[in-house]
Amino acid sequence: MQNSVPISNFNKGMAGKIFADVRSNGPKVVIKNNIPECVLMSPEEYISLLDELEDMRLLAMAKDRLSHTSGKTISHEEIMKKYGISQDDLDEMEDVEIE
Repeated sequence: MQNSVPISNFNKGMAGKIFADVRSNGPKVVIKNNIPECVLMSPEEYISLLDELEDMRLLAMAKDRLSHTSGKTISHEEIMKKYGISQDDLDEMEDVEIE
């Protein structure tokens, strides 16, 4: 398996080289006693993976909610008009996380 690294390589002082390889070439599976033990990946890749997973969860939740609606929906424009919100108002807001 090309994307794997034996744990013994860490004991041989090769951690720096392994980490550089992970940064350059992507995740590696660490093998201990011929069994996959863990996965090494860059922090950026890990955060990206978590963000993608969260996006997929939110999408599944949205699809589930839409499947249980009565069929009547309200457009974005109608909501903005109803509550007197303009696009400029939204643009001026600081980072707001909507869930």
